Amino acid sequence: MDMKIYDPQEETQWDERIAQLDRPSLFYSSLWAAVLHDSYQYRPIYFVQRQGEAIHFLLPVMEISSRITGRRGVSLPFTDFCDPYVIDPIDFEPAISEAIELGKQRGWRSLEIRGGKTLLKNQLSSRQYFQHQLNLGDPETLFRNLKSSTQRNIRKARKNGVVVRFDNSTAAMEDFYRLNCLTRKKHGLPPQPISFFQNVLNNIIRTNHGVIAQATYHNKIIAAAIFFHFQKSVVYKYGASDIDHLPLRANNLLMWEAIAHFSGRNFEQLDFGKTEIANEGLRKYKLSWGADEKRVPYYKYDYQSNSFIQDRNKESGWYNAVFKKMPLPLLKLTGALLYKHVG
Repeated sequence: MDMKIYDPQEETQWDERIAQLDRPSLFYSSLWAAVLHDSYQYRPIYFVQRQGEAIHFLLPVMEISSRITGRRGVSLPFTDFCDPYVIDPIDFEPAISEAIELGKQRGWRSLEIRGGKTLLKNQLSSRQYFQHQLNLGDPETLFRNLKSSTQRNIRKARKNGVVVRFDNSTAAMEDFYRLNCLTRKKHGLPPQPISFFQNVLNNIIRTNHGVIAQATYHNKIIAAAIFFHFQKSVVYKYGASDIDHLPLRANNLLMWEAIAHFSGRNFEQLDFGKTEIANEGLRKYKLSWGADEKRVPYYKYDYQSNSFIQDRNKESGWYNAVFKKMPLPLLKLTGALLYKHVG
């Protein structure tokens, strides 16, 4: 099978083909490609081998051309996990070798693959994260399987008068963005620009592939989350909250109502996203929902050394303390300027 490069946005039946895979993912779709391209002008380079109309190999890559970080391929930017897809594992090695060679021809410094443990198990991983996934089903059974403290927090939020609603309006996205900016500042990170979330709204939410959940207290929005869904799978993509109202346990009720919401609509699995290995608090939070845990490695092929290399996590460093002290308008501007180069 010949390797070809596709831009999903230019293929009219791309998402229908993705839906037919035995492991479909929203992050393979033209919808997510449009979010990344429209937000940061990344170039979609999706390596594909097909037999007839069926996809046998897929490595979705965005080419980042940056004066700061150089030209490189990432599969995929702002995506926690994106396993390469292959029907027969025996075909993977020649396919990935061809993709690496095509990247060399394009002058890439590196190619990063966020997943692919079973396919790249003999290669050195660049870094690792935890992934937590919850099998959905009967809400009563799911509630019984929660950690007792999580059950108490859900009940406490209800008793305190917290109410959860789903609202996919422009105003709801603006409310989420406001909370997200505050949450990112608390963690010492710039927020992504509002244009990114507007593209999420237009390409994901408004095509019925995502929802915005809000927790309110006395008609004030104190927590919000964005969930993506595709076929039978759900991804908890973004969360934000008002730190002054954390004792109300709104985040617990919001997550539980989302679990019940998707369970009632016959979705089968909820992915809580990545967790840094050292972040024990976040890890325990996700495990408290009854989720299964596994380690997921990232891989980075370096073209200078012609090998897979280790890399450090660039989300943590001395700069977190600087970002925490920045005025919010300056922090927003920093995010708008930097994220295109980060990926």
